[in-house]
Amino acid sequence: MKISILVPENSVMQAIADPQYLFSAVNQFMAVAGKKPIFNVQLVGIKKEVKINDGLFSINPSHLLKDVNSTDLVIIPALFGDMKTAIASNKKFLPWIKEQYEKGAEVASLCVGAFLLASTGLLDGKKCSTHWGFQNEFREMFPNVEVIDGSIITEEYRLYSSGGANSYWNLLLHLVEKYTDRQTAILASKYFAIDIDRDSQSTFSMFQGQKNHNDESVKLAQDYIDKNVQEKMTIDELADFVCLGRRSFERRFKLATNNSVLEYINRVKIEFAKRSFEISRKNINEVMYDVGYTDTKSFRTIFKKFTGLTPIEYRNKYNKMAVN
Repeated sequence: MKISILVPENSVMQAIADPQYLFSAVNQFMAVAGKKPIFNVQLVGIKKEVKINDGLFSINPSHLLKDVNSTDLVIIPALFGDMKTAIASNKKFLPWIKEQYEKGAEVASLCVGAFLLASTGLLDGKKCSTHWGFQNEFREMFPNVEVIDGSIITEEYRLYSSGGANSYWNLLLHLVEKYTDRQTAILASKYFAIDIDRDSQSTFSMFQGQKNHNDESVKLAQDYIDKNVQEKMTIDELADFVCLGRRSFERRFKLATNNSVLEYINRVKIEFAKRSFEISRKNINEVMYDVGYTDTKSFRTIFKKFTGLTPIEYRNKYNKMAVN
């Protein structure tokens, strides 16, 4: 099986080296078991030397793009810096990626490599994962692609994408399992010390209120929510505060932020609660009251919805000084 790992400009070195290392290691596992190597791994670039990290590092692709006529799997590594600039500097890859897909190849993007994959048009009308910190920018640039919040791996029509940062290891292990077997994937996960079955990046995400819009009334409401996280508030109260009718306010809020009003309020409160669990010695009830919740079951349900962990699990995971 031929695997082509792209070597773009403005790329993250680890997102090139890690898949190369993983698939090569699996070949070694096969050899030790007396089997033939399954993967033919190649680094594919537009030129013979690609400098990254402002020239601090150089990568020498094993193959040039013009010489690779077919492949079975294309891996698009994470990009670095301004996404529009990164896409522009790598536009020569786009028709080649699309051509390989049309020939039957599968395509996998790692983290914000999803921006380059989406630029091919292959993701239009489909689902996708990317780093949680880039989801709003991605939605603005590619409105025809459905971003799945918090997802580690998304797979649809031979197109794969992964969540943020080290989440791409879970996608790589998923591909190893698909092309070999579960036992080999588990061996690889142990070798690289990766949790093979993690399926959400929500535990690690930080909610950053979507304020990159021009609706001043919605921004006013957002500022009020941010500054009054300890208060209970209703949609009617917020609509009155910004002098809008409720229906108009809800419609404009959703359009501007990609969140309903209630979802935004809850996400701001949960983000505040997360920070409190991380840096204070407060117990669960104290934090719950600090962010305006009075029902333990409701707080626990909403907290787990957005983080993937219960409040106790989150505190114990991220605050080693916490007392039970």
